[in-house]
Amino acid sequence: MNDKYINIFKETGALLEGHFVLTSGRHSATYFQCAKVLQYPQHLSHFSESIIDFFKEIEIDAVISPAVGGIVIGTEVGRQLGVKTIFAERQNSIMTLRRGFEINVGEKILVVEDVITTGGSVKEVMDLVEKCGGDVVGVGVVVDRSGGNAALHENQFAVTSQTAVSYSPDDVPEELEQIPIEKPGSRSLK
Repeated sequence: MNDKYINIFKETGALLEGHFVLTSGRHSATYFQCAKVLQYPQHLSHFSESIIDFFKEIEIDAVISPAVGGIVIGTEVGRQLGVKTIFAERQNSIMTLRRGFEINVGEKILVVEDVITTGGSVKEVMDLVEKCGGDVVGVGVVVDRSGGNAALHENQFAVTSQTAVSYSPDDVPEELEQIPIEKPGSRSLK
């Protein structure tokens, strides 16, 4: 991840340090709280413009994001593109469309997320889009914590990518285990 973006996250208090359980269930000493950086219109606009610029040659009918983290960036990307913007959310642990949202057969859908580590939530949204008959034309994210290892789509873009160290629950280093766990993600873990 280049210093420009690290500095933006640090300046806005969006790069947290401690012991975190990520949405994926993995443990990490760092956490990107994108909501804290995206609350500032200049950063929200800049990150959205970067995503849009990458996909400018592709026809996009709608933007979808997984709730809750991707909603803000997805909405801004959709607003700037002038297309329908919806989100998927979990109901009984299954990613679904609610609130009257629908995907029409053949619609070209851009999936937008704030942060991916394993890409699990984005993959679930992609599966939902395909189940509804939509066509996923790309995946855009603000931060790819996988360092490019979470390859979800042939047409994928991250504003910034880094290789963040994370650990399976059975492989957490002793020094990290000594720090109280925080679960800042949007999905409740058991």
